[in-house]
Amino acid sequence: MTDLHVETQGSGAPLLLIHGWGMHGGMWGGVVAALAQDNCVHVVDLPGHGFSGKQEVESGKSERGTHLPLPTSHSPIDQIVAQLAAQFPEPLIVCGWSLGGQIALRWATLHPQQIQRLVLISSTPCFVQQEDWTCAMAADTLAGFAASLTENYTLTLRRFLALQVRGSDNERELLANLRNALFSRGEPELAALQAGLDILRDSDQRAVLADIVQPTLVIAGERDTLTPLAASEYLASTLPNARLAGIKGAAHAPFMSHPEHFIEQLKNFLHE
Repeated sequence: MTDLHVETQGSGAPLLLIHGWGMHGGMWGGVVAALAQDNCVHVVDLPGHGFSGKQEVESGKSERGTHLPLPTSHSPIDQIVAQLAAQFPEPLIVCGWSLGGQIALRWATLHPQQIQRLVLISSTPCFVQQEDWTCAMAADTLAGFAASLTENYTLTLRRFLALQVRGSDNERELLANLRNALFSRGEPELAALQAGLDILRDSDQRAVLADIVQPTLVIAGERDTLTPLAASEYLASTLPNARLAGIKGAAHAPFMSHPEHFIEQLKNFLHE
């Protein structure tokens, strides 16, 4: 199993940043340096994204020799968690954005001893609408993204970027910055993008939230249309040791649109 690409800054308690669907670690931008003033910040490119090549989990042993329980299934999310758990065996703080938040939740479920604290940004336990879950994307909409991905995945990613910033303060400027950064580490692999959409379509972690006891900060843009504020409110109220930090004027990427407020909220949580 090949190591994922990770960039590290600073010293102190380890903090891992996990990006969202179709993105890469470079999207975190200037917040990395700010957080590295107090923490050892690891920024990862997920499998098939950025500078990380295609990854496959074949066993429960990492290159570092750490033996790990095999995933309960060979689902894409469990394979990603297995890689992260192998590469970061020591306890750390995990901060996940969007899809990265779902990965963080699954990691805390499978290997709770590795997670000291959780930060969930623009996240949801269930991305797609269910009969008893309406604060989510319609299944048909996500299926449309999956279908268009095979036809023109560059255009599909650009459409997804537009949804992420819709309604945000400085929407046009933010969209331009996202587009400039999108392929700055190369184009993500189609198979990795498809696997990410599978995770968004299939993952429903509502039933396990009560068992995730780590201190958790849920950060939400109050104008987020991809993962509505109600989903973040549900996370904060259902996780046993969580609280919500809403960011006014922000949509799906609050750390980019409102970096100072985001950094303040995160640092306050890490110093508690």
